[in-house]
Amino acid sequence: MATSYEFIDASGKRRHYVDTKRYWWLLSVVYPLLPVVAIGIHFLTGLAWTLAIPLLFSYLALPLLDWLLGEDSSNPPEQTVPALEHDRFYRNLVIATVPLHYVSVIVAAWWAATAGLSWWAWLVLAVTAGLASGMAINTGHELGHKRTGLERWMARLALAVPGYGHFSIEHNIGHHKHVATPEDCASARFNESIYGFALREIPGGIRRAWRLERARLNRQQKPVWHWHNEILGNLAITIGYQAALVIWLGWPMLAFLVIHNAVAWFQLTSANYIEHYGLLRQRRPDGRYERCQPHHSWNSNHVVTNLLLFHLQRHSDHHANPLRRYQSLRDFDHLPQLPSGYLGMYLLAYVPPLWFRIMNRRLLALDHVKGDLSRVNRGLTEPARTDS
Repeated sequence: MATSYEFIDASGKRRHYVDTKRYWWLLSVVYPLLPVVAIGIHFLTGLAWTLAIPLLFSYLALPLLDWLLGEDSSNPPEQTVPALEHDRFYRNLVIATVPLHYVSVIVAAWWAATAGLSWWAWLVLAVTAGLASGMAINTGHELGHKRTGLERWMARLALAVPGYGHFSIEHNIGHHKHVATPEDCASARFNESIYGFALREIPGGIRRAWRLERARLNRQQKPVWHWHNEILGNLAITIGYQAALVIWLGWPMLAFLVIHNAVAWFQLTSANYIEHYGLLRQRRPDGRYERCQPHHSWNSNHVVTNLLLFHLQRHSDHHANPLRRYQSLRDFDHLPQLPSGYLGMYLLAYVPPLWFRIMNRRLLALDHVKGDLSRVNRGLTEPARTDS
């Protein structure tokens, strides 16, 4: 039975709100197990192509389902948000997802090493495992924004799955401060392809995380090479479990894990690329940037992919209110809206001419841009271009 939240509306009447998505959020919990499902089907049928089911589902079926089932722009009544935020059911779902990320990569690694796969089936399995572990960064993202010690530790464990342990520091302290400005390595610029963005964002994020962690340790009068260094601690978790897989399953597992990690990292880069493409916060008279507002992030209300990604696509409210939990994130009027959910947008981004044709027009048509190139993020040195 769904939980009902009681509240008093603006007219003073007693009302009840039921989160109709409450148990649908379980889809976010089981989604990382898709490679395990594919392995089970391969075991039963012997058909090697079935190992590609996670890729086919994510990049073909999900965009189609998003298109068929459409969007959900409904919000919980604001009076119910405190009760929603304190309902442990929602946070327990995210915490329960963390060990499943480890299950997914360990089972995939074991099958790659023992099932006698052809080279291409082995490669497909490495890629699908990386796709699932890219979702571990999303799980770590949701947990890493919370204040409880348990959730923050579980975030570190999740981010260690693909070796992206610097993310919480870089994202929470760096990206959220500089988002939608030319100074942010994790905000894509107008007419910047995803491939150019990746070459700037991935090393830039590592450098920024290391710089921020060094500064934090300096304030505590500790050297950067210290056991309190969270980046090194998270890296130790990654090295520990991945080295154990290599020892258990043999040296070929090293190549499997390199591919797995790289695919997972590129999943995060893909999300970063589409979330703020071309959006710009304006400078105030004092030289500082305006406060981050919902219209500084691209939003998506596509119901299926939101249910699989812990509402990550309600990104506009997330940046305006980073501590708000996924079940409480809101839609607003006049937001920059993506034409598809994230998986469909990834496919679009991977073909830059098509991305520019669709998204440049959408960007320049926004109410707060209205074709004015001075109101889009073109980077510090990029020349003005109007082609779309």
